[in-house]
Amino acid sequence: MFNGFRGVLYREIHVFQKKAKKQIVASSLSPLLFLIAFGWGFGKEVTVNGLPYISFLIPGLITMSSLNQSYGISQELNITRFYFHVFDEFLIAPVSHIEIVLGEAFYGIFKATISILLIFLYSLLFGVDLMLHPVFFPAIFLHTFLFATLGITMAMIVRDHGSQATVNTFVITPMIFLCGTFFPVDKLPAVFKWIVHILPLTYSTKVIRASLTGGEIDYYYLSLIAGFAIVFFGTALWAIKRVEA
Repeated sequence: MFNGFRGVLYREIHVFQKKAKKQIVASSLSPLLFLIAFGWGFGKEVTVNGLPYISFLIPGLITMSSLNQSYGISQELNITRFYFHVFDEFLIAPVSHIEIVLGEAFYGIFKATISILLIFLYSLLFGVDLMLHPVFFPAIFLHTFLFATLGITMAMIVRDHGSQATVNTFVITPMIFLCGTFFPVDKLPAVFKWIVHILPLTYSTKVIRASLTGGEIDYYYLSLIAGFAIVFFGTALWAIKRVEA
């Protein structure tokens, strides 16, 4: 099993190395702009839930950036599937569907890890002290895994780039802005509170923020993140079988 997994992961990382500089620069720009605009713009006087706003913002940027990078493999899968037909080679090779999903998912986790390290670097440059709780590591793993497998699912379901862009516009972007990344979800109107509490990013943000700021960690939320990860792993397997059929 692991030979196929390693083969898929090696192929993706090898391709990534050829464009690593451009991708790292691109992924580092958006969080930096948010830190400058909101972190410095609001100043140290603004607090959220007893935290300076910039300390509240950093964990949100970690969840946002890692979501973008892990889910972003869907666009790369679309290109390899529709134009270069690399994904067709995976399907005809002696590689199981589980190996394909795990290989692609861990590639998404790899990309997300780079973005997370960049934001930790920003936190040092901006003078933000983070308290790293051990729960951060399983939480960030489950968070990036679930969005990578969601990305695989969507890449297999959509039929063109336009459909992929529609999903990003109507699902991913609203989730990023409404699920506690930039402000607490309890400030939202009641109907939006109900909506965001059925979305996985809300729970990822709560757990990851608590693990970095000394807050109380809700292990029920962590179990929900694990549940979403299992569900999306299942949908990714189903979607690949659907494409092969």
